[in-house]
Amino acid sequence: MYLAYKDVAKLIPDIRGGVEEDFLFYTVSDNASAPQPKGIFVPLSEQSGELKEALANGAIAAIWNKNRSVPRYTPTQFPLFLTDDPEEVVQNLLKLYLEKLDGETEEKMEITKFDFLTRKFLNKNNETYDIAGFLIKIDQLERRG
Repeated sequence: MYLAYKDVAKLIPDIRGGVEEDFLFYTVSDNASAPQPKGIFVPLSEQSGELKEALANGAIAAIWNKNRSVPRYTPTQFPLFLTDDPEEVVQNLLKLYLEKLDGETEEKMEITKFDFLTRKFLNKNNETYDIAGFLIKIDQLERRG
């Protein structure tokens, strides 16, 4: 089960660009240079790279800090989910996605790959969950699929 456009839109209703509610996202990454077919690019740090590179590597949307200027080359219909805190959104997106997967019993299942270089925000919040635990669970599901 892949992450859907409507899942992301539920968390981030401020969207610029095309609205394609039937989009499915195969990857979510903060690394512009990583292959991200049908991916969501989330620049979380200087090391994330540029949107142009993420587009070349397959990104079809981005979670974007609304306080950061959007590059002029960004396609008009390219969905940008605008937020004040991309790190918090990623944490909430992982939680939402794991809830969506909860109870799935298919032995082989196609799932969205979460690929992050930035580790500085892993324990940013004081909730009982953290992104590192989510990434471990996602990795275990990927090995199953």
